[in-house]
Amino acid sequence: MEERKVDVPAGSDRALLGTTHLRGAAPAPHRIRRVSASEIFAPGLLDGQVALITGGGTGLGRAAAQELIACGARVVLAGRRAEVLDATAARLGSAASTVAGDIRSDDDARRIVDTVLQRHDRLDVLVNNAGGQYFVPAEAIALRGWQAVMRLNVGGTTRMSELAVERAMRPAGRGTIVNVTLSPHHGLAGMTHSSAARAAVESLTRAWAARWAPDGIAVIAVAAGHFQTDALDKYPDPVRAGVARTVPLQRLGQPREHAWLVGLLASELGRALSGSVVTLDGARDNWFGPWPPPTLTDDGGEVPTEERRAAATR
Repeated sequence: MEERKVDVPAGSDRALLGTTHLRGAAPAPHRIRRVSASEIFAPGLLDGQVALITGGGTGLGRAAAQELIACGARVVLAGRRAEVLDATAARLGSAASTVAGDIRSDDDARRIVDTVLQRHDRLDVLVNNAGGQYFVPAEAIALRGWQAVMRLNVGGTTRMSELAVERAMRPAGRGTIVNVTLSPHHGLAGMTHSSAARAAVESLTRAWAARWAPDGIAVIAVAAGHFQTDALDKYPDPVRAGVARTVPLQRLGQPREHAWLVGLLASELGRALSGSVVTLDGARDNWFGPWPPPTLTDDGGEVPTEERRAAATR
């Protein structure tokens, strides 16, 4: 594995790249360490590029930020909680900076994009990772709750995409937008409001890809399945316990796997996938319920295999 020499503060996680350097502050005392670049991409894949990741302080957003930095990009993390963003940026190093704001607000969304342009004079990749929902049966969803989920997942994504195109990507003649949605696509019992919102974003992804293609802008969606992140902790115990059993691969996704896909889509190859919805879910989209299906298993819990008849001999 090729390694890239970077400055990392003493005591930092060796898996994270860079130096502690936030918002123009002087770097903290440090010693030199060597940390690996991307595990799967060539060094310098995204050199010179600037990415903005909403919801970048935790979970899949944080993992994506780490991978884009490992590929050579500079990353701006956006979110509502400044302290969370700052902690993540401190671990990621000098290639990361932060801007706090609420993408549901027109003024905040505009300020987030303008801050990126003021710092870096460009915006090449927007990762619309911010989203949210709460666990509730469909028949119990209140109008206010439905509107809140739609406002964040659909309204926030729309607002950030249009601002990035208008203020940065169209003037530059190119750019990539990655919208993070949800799998499975047949709906999630207990989160139907989120399933509806993410379906809307996937439809917008296809429409935007066609609309903005003449401007050199690619738009792709990533339908993320169940991943091993802190986000699972907020759900009821039975929900968390059953999540991995619903995945035919029989495990949760790892955040770095999602990050690798985001890195690929941010590359030149990703532009050829404009208008696509790329599903990353361990085959979860192809099945509903526990795996293997209880009705197909034997007493030992295994799916039986039909015995083949012996080939006739001549």
